[in-house]
Amino acid sequence: MNNPAFTLIKQDSGIAILTMDVPNETMNILKAEFSAEIDALLTQIEQDNDIKGIVLTSAKDNSFMAGADVSMLEACDSAASATAIAASGQHMFCRITDLAKPVIAAIHGPALGGGLELALACHARVCSDAASTVLGLPEVQLGLLPGSTGTQRLPRLISLQQAIKMMLTGASVRAQQALKYGIVDSVVPRSILLAEAERMALTGKPKRRSIKKTWMNRALENTSIGRSILFGQAKKQMLRQTHGNYPAPVAILECIETGLNQGLEKGLALEAQRFGELVMTPESKSLRSLFFATTDMKKESGVAGVLANPIAKVGVLGGGLMGGGIAFVSATKAKVPVRIKDIQVQGIKNALQTAYSILHKRVKRRIVSHSQMQQQLSLITGTTDYSGFKRVDMVIEAVFEDLTLKQNMVADVEANCQSDTIFASNTSSIPIGQIAAKAARPENVIGLHYFSPVDKMPLAEVIAHAGTSEQTISTTVAFAKKQGKTPIVVKDGAGFYVNRILAPYMNEAAQMLLAGEPIDKLDKTLVKFGFPVGPVKLLDEVGIDVGTKIIPILQAEFGARFAAPDAFDKVLQDDRKGKKNGRGFYDYSSKHKGKVVDESIYTLLNVTPNAQLSSDQIIQRSVYMMLNEAARCLDEGVIRNARDGDIGAIFGIGFPPFLGGPFRYMDTIGIQTLVDRLSEFAVKQGDKFTPAPILVTMAKENRTFY
Repeated sequence: MNNPAFTLIKQDSGIAILTMDVPNETMNILKAEFSAEIDALLTQIEQDNDIKGIVLTSAKDNSFMAGADVSMLEACDSAASATAIAASGQHMFCRITDLAKPVIAAIHGPALGGGLELALACHARVCSDAASTVLGLPEVQLGLLPGSTGTQRLPRLISLQQAIKMMLTGASVRAQQALKYGIVDSVVPRSILLAEAERMALTGKPKRRSIKKTWMNRALENTSIGRSILFGQAKKQMLRQTHGNYPAPVAILECIETGLNQGLEKGLALEAQRFGELVMTPESKSLRSLFFATTDMKKESGVAGVLANPIAKVGVLGGGLMGGGIAFVSATKAKVPVRIKDIQVQGIKNALQTAYSILHKRVKRRIVSHSQMQQQLSLITGTTDYSGFKRVDMVIEAVFEDLTLKQNMVADVEANCQSDTIFASNTSSIPIGQIAAKAARPENVIGLHYFSPVDKMPLAEVIAHAGTSEQTISTTVAFAKKQGKTPIVVKDGAGFYVNRILAPYMNEAAQMLLAGEPIDKLDKTLVKFGFPVGPVKLLDEVGIDVGTKIIPILQAEFGARFAAPDAFDKVLQDDRKGKKNGRGFYDYSSKHKGKVVDESIYTLLNVTPNAQLSSDQIIQRSVYMMLNEAARCLDEGVIRNARDGDIGAIFGIGFPPFLGGPFRYMDTIGIQTLVDRLSEFAVKQGDKFTPAPILVTMAKENRTFY
């Protein structure tokens, strides 16, 4: 081949180094067209008697192999064509395993999906101890299963329970975990990785490492009765978590069980067949579209052609939960010094405690060492004045929602920081233009809205007001990415995008509650639909006081369709703030711990629970309000495109990923069907359901968002 992805170089020792270096890719990815190239190389290896063993490694410094090329699945027009891709991968990897000469995988950087399946096909594996070295089978996150022998090899190599867990969650493991579980045979420093792999290859095919198991694990995994119990429990737990919305986990368990009970050949045949079927499911297509969307966004800047300025030091105003989380991701992900200012020493202590608690958990799980934790914590300092702020490049404000306070903070930053210091507000609802209204340098003021908990939620909204400079936008987007966030640029306005589409959904759930629908029924219905928590439980989690503060701001700007029920004032008057003070819609006593509804809430609201609505009615009344508002946001330019709207809803509020986001879901429903249903609700429930003009126009013109 003129531009090969694999090269073979023989050493004097008799060991040949098989190196992967996929052209025109930043990371190695596995492509279907490689099969002929690999077949030819394997034939060469088999016929060359001078080759005693093979070391498989990567020429790319940042990866072993990051997985298979997902884009090749988009060309599949049938399950059969996708099955053929899986079968080809199986054939290729089985040829590696069947070699009489030992093949050792030398792994540095990610070995994920097809990359780990390739490594599992080798006779042994050694990996570097670098933090970047992770191994996993994340296919389930794309609505797929490991289709190139993964469902068959991993359960035969390691504990069955651990293999099931890795495949059903898609979670990756680090080097030492991989050694403990038996995925790799050795972990060494990067500097001697190849030397160790060559040494292993010279000793011949290694014996399989024995994995320590308790007598209970042996009983469950090594007997047909035990495996039957194990798979039965795994299916029950999986269905409790997925509510039957995701077909891939079911298929994964079926393939593993078939392979163990009926043999490798039947297991591989079923694996390829189920892979092909999953590729064609709407769930996988939606999840793959999300993957492509986020990949595309990583390549984008805030403003095309405008380069970001470097951020070398950050200030954070407010030491609460949000401020602590922002400081944490700035220090640990963006790796910059952070100076926290709070009016009280206790606030600074709380922020430091937030960072310490997260890092301490990572130390216990051996994700970071104790010395690494200390190093990261040393980047965070605190003050009760503006000392240390003179040279910060960005100040992120994270205090409570009060316009005057935020305007005063803009003035303080302008007085105590550099002339080009960016002021980024974490406000969840106040328009940035209002915050910048009295600024001497409004071009430096921008919104940077995080979601709680900051260390876990992937989204950040970047909000530019009319006077924000392009340089400020690009710099803020770039820094959010360094913090590990997926930023979407949204237009300034009350609630921005995510909270604006969330509010009508929450309000409609409240209206149904006041009409007698039981709280647990509302929440369970929408969790089954695919949200991580129901709307009433979400209000408890966020804080009833916080949630209700946003509504008046939205109502003032957009009118009556954002009006919240007056009866909810009684909830706050009864000092119910939700989980944070142990009093809300749910019972947070030591007996129930928020798992059951606090029945006294019905008496407080003068409501008699009486379930009357069907699940479809509950879903449509609440979710369709969200869809309608999302369409308005696109029409008004609040979001740049449907893609950003889908990513914002999925990453910001947990819109069901398998549905692809609000805009893909509207396409699935059918725009005309959505308009008709909203119109019916408008007659029965009021004008708030009136279809957005963009939807009416699209229905007439038979257009879709994608």
